[in-house]
Amino acid sequence: MVVERPPQPLHHEEHYRPARLHGLWWGMFAVGGMTAALLVPVHILFQGILAPLGLVPVVGKVVGANGVDRGASYQSIAAAVANPLVKLYLLALIALPLYHVAHRLLYVVVDFRLGIARPLLALVFYGGAVLGTVVTIGVLLSVP
Repeated sequence: MVVERPPQPLHHEEHYRPARLHGLWWGMFAVGGMTAALLVPVHILFQGILAPLGLVPVVGKVVGANGVDRGASYQSIAAAVANPLVKLYLLALIALPLYHVAHRLLYVVVDFRLGIARPLLALVFYGGAVLGTVVTIGVLLSVP
């Protein structure tokens, strides 16, 4: 008489747990990549190319009779950054690509097989991205 065993799962239930944190980092990687690919070039185009050519208005550059008026230029930037939507835009523009870079660097170093523990690398790279985000939030909140 043959006794059949019930089918075994591909993984052991007691050792399996979903990698929720890993999914979060992959999501931040994707959003950071999208931001770096779409928002950063547009920002550079407007603030770095079109504005100096005089084709669009410039935030932060006030030219008077004696050249650039630094006091008025600072006031112009401070007024723009005081807007909560501008703060949110700058936070996304600065912080989200940090997670993209952190994720890329983590996997580049892992692929080089340098013998450094992956959790330590994750702590360093993702911790740097979190620290950069916290510093960005602090700077943006310090502007009245």
